[in-house]
Amino acid sequence: MSKRKGIILAGGTGSRLKPLTNAISKQLLPVYDKPMIYYPLTTLMFANIKDILIIVNKKDKETFKNLLKDGSQWGININYAIQEYPSGIAEAFIIGESFIGDDNVALILGDNLFHGHDLISMLRNTNNSTSGGKVFAYQVSNPEEYGIVIFDKHKNVTSIEEKPKYPKSKFAITGLYFYKNDVIKKAKDIKPSERGELEITSINQKYLDEKDLKVEIMGRGITWLDTGTFEGLNDASNYIRTLEKRQGLKIGCPEEVAWRLGWINKENLIQMANKMINSEYSKYLINIVNE
Repeated sequence: MSKRKGIILAGGTGSRLKPLTNAISKQLLPVYDKPMIYYPLTTLMFANIKDILIIVNKKDKETFKNLLKDGSQWGININYAIQEYPSGIAEAFIIGESFIGDDNVALILGDNLFHGHDLISMLRNTNNSTSGGKVFAYQVSNPEEYGIVIFDKHKNVTSIEEKPKYPKSKFAITGLYFYKNDVIKKAKDIKPSERGELEITSINQKYLDEKDLKVEIMGRGITWLDTGTFEGLNDASNYIRTLEKRQGLKIGCPEEVAWRLGWINKENLIQMANKMINSEYSKYLINIVNE
């Protein structure tokens, strides 16, 4: 079975978060006690994906590299690529063509946060999936504001609707997608939409036309948050803060994830903690080693 690589799309202008994003990439803003990018990064790590490409704006590349480096401190490989202009989510596969090579790929949007009890097993099962395309669906109260998926009892997608006036489903498509290697060719074949972007919906429609698009339902035990607005950013920070204070466990902590997955050892973890001495984050890493 072909292995799978991961892409985090962290380009864009962050227009909904201006003036903050005039100075810093949206995906580097804090969601409570960590940069936003840590959450999609650890989601890919939970899926057992170790080769990751982060697509960024030219002006932000060095800042991302200062934060994440090459990933080796967490037992992973991080590469970087530039998105010159935000031309749609599907462009990620064209930008990432040489990185993907002959492998399958997972794409996650840099402002999407996933958390929950069943998430890890769901991600790993999906990573082993043989379907051409797989999307994740989440029940929402306002489906008319999202791309919506309609599916049968076997989780085969029957149709997709983009922000429908009269939705036939309450299941929104989240910013997490798993595809076979042929997604690169599909991305090259699609035409820009009316707003001039290569839409991810067009990719999903191609898999749907081939009857090769599956859906994975995120149930009540999983939270999905889009942190791309001030309200969403605040909601996500409050959510993370509440859980972390309550449980004493961190969410979206790449050091801990790498350690628990056995990708780094105890000494590596302590070394990283010592570089952040006097911070709560450092104390947390030392505590989990000694627990």
